[in-house]
Amino acid sequence: MVEPKRPQDSGKKKQELSNKIGKRAAQKLRGRTRRKNAAWFGLGMFGLVGWSVAIPTLMGIALGLWLDRRWPGEVSWTLTFLIIGVALGCLNAWYWIRQESRRE
Repeated sequence: MVEPKRPQDSGKKKQELSNKIGKRAAQKLRGRTRRKNAAWFGLGMFGLVGWSVAIPTLMGIALGLWLDRRWPGEVSWTLTFLIIGVALGCLNAWYWIRQESRRE
């Protein structure tokens, strides 16, 4: 047999849900004010984006130089992998920026 729902139980659940929502909203507000005031956060994000682009670019150049020495030809492997590295770096930076904007 199924017992009928008690109005008291639904009131408790609503109160619990309301408390959870209130706590999360307060956390978001605290996080926003902290981030606006923290210059280190901005510098850290600037560095993260910079390294996210620089490392794949340098790795692409290194691979391209190695390939140019191994198999020289009409096509410059260095330029090819430079472009690929920059593209991958930009995608990587976009991913990190998107992650940080979702946290806010």
